[in-house]
Amino acid sequence: MDKDTMLTRQRYDRTSKFYDMERMIKPAIRKKILSQAEGKILEIGVGTGKNLEYYPPGSDITGIDLSPGMLAKAKDKARKLQIPARLREMDAQDLQFPDNSFDTVVATCVFCSVPNPIKGLQEIKRVCKPGGKILLLEHVRSDNPLFGKIMDFLDPFTVRLIGSHINRRTVENIAKAGLRVRSLEDQGISIMKKIVAEPE
Repeated sequence: MDKDTMLTRQRYDRTSKFYDMERMIKPAIRKKILSQAEGKILEIGVGTGKNLEYYPPGSDITGIDLSPGMLAKAKDKARKLQIPARLREMDAQDLQFPDNSFDTVVATCVFCSVPNPIKGLQEIKRVCKPGGKILLLEHVRSDNPLFGKIMDFLDPFTVRLIGSHINRRTVENIAKAGLRVRSLEDQGISIMKKIVAEPE
C-alpha cells in the first residue's frame, strides 16, 4: 500500500465514528441506480453500508472498503438487515478478484477519494464481465469556469478534512481507464452525476 493510500485509509478510519457524508444522496436516487444491479454484484467503497438495503431482494453482493472502521459499520448494518453480503477489506486500486468476476460493479461517491482513480477504474474494468455494467454515482468538478476554480482552490482543504477530492474529473477518467459511458445524467445538480458504463 503506497503512502497516499495509507493516508486515505487513516483519514477514513479516523472519521468512521461519525462519518455519514452519504446523506447527500437521497434514498430515491440510491434506489433508482441500484435497481439496475443484477447477477454477481461488486460494490467498491461500501463505506458504512448505506446502499445495502436498496439492492433488489436476493442480490448476490460482495462489498469492499479500504477502511476497517467503515467496514465494521457496514457489517453491523448487514447483520441488522439480514443481508448476506460478503464484505472484505480491500483497496479499489488492487482488487483481489480474478478477471471477469462480476456482472455489475457499483460505486457511489467513491472515486473522489481513491488516490489513483484511473487505476481504480481500470481494476473495475478488469473484474467486470464482458457485457456487464458499471453503475457510478459521483460528484465531479463543476463545468462552470468560476465554480470549477473555486472547487480547485478548496480541494486541498477538503482532502485534509474528510479525505475526498471535490474537483475530480471522473467522466474523463472513465474514458482514460478504457471504459465506455452508456448514459450520463445529472442528479438534481450538475456536479452529481449518475454514470452507467461498460468495458470497451
